[in-house]
Amino acid sequence: MSEVRLSVEPRTEFGKGAARRTRRAGKIPAVLYGHGTEPRHLALPALEFARVVRENGSNAVLTLDVDNASELALTKTITVHPLKNYIEHVDLLVVKRGEKVTVDVPVVITGEPAPGGLVNQDVDTISVEVEALHIPEQFEVSIDGAEVGTQITASQVTLPSGANLLTDPEALVVAVTEPQAEATDEAAGEGEGEEAAAE
Repeated sequence: MSEVRLSVEPRTEFGKGAARRTRRAGKIPAVLYGHGTEPRHLALPALEFARVVRENGSNAVLTLDVDNASELALTKTITVHPLKNYIEHVDLLVVKRGEKVTVDVPVVITGEPAPGGLVNQDVDTISVEVEALHIPEQFEVSIDGAEVGTQITASQVTLPSGANLLTDPEALVVAVTEPQAEATDEAAGEGEGEEAAAE
């Protein structure tokens, strides 16, 4: 994941009214915390930050230029308005180069299973401990040509070098199963056959 630089401003007003004014000015209220420092209230440029998230994912690492200094930060939590779909608030975590952080990385299923197979994805994200500047945007899991009965667990997902899996290794990520409708039809057919034989 690439490191992105953003120019941000300190916030001196707080509360809902101040947050609304910040958003009307085209900025996002944010809090930067971690490494024993006092939480710092910031205003992020809304359009630039939204682009960063689109291009780098929700675990984007930012170099924040604020008060004539630079701070490396991991995007920890993004709060989105449930109806209007704009970013309401962001929590940022101070990180140091070379430091490992705990993040949830999205799992993306690729490929098509063998004919007759139905894909069931049980896990949307996998939790890993990884160096802050080497967080993968996503984990791709291929089920291309997988037969019915195929199961892929968290331990079978390929991690980047130096990353540690924190999710239960036995957690089922994706399974290729038989479509339920067909299975039900077959069971019904077998039942009818048994009834006919009994008669």
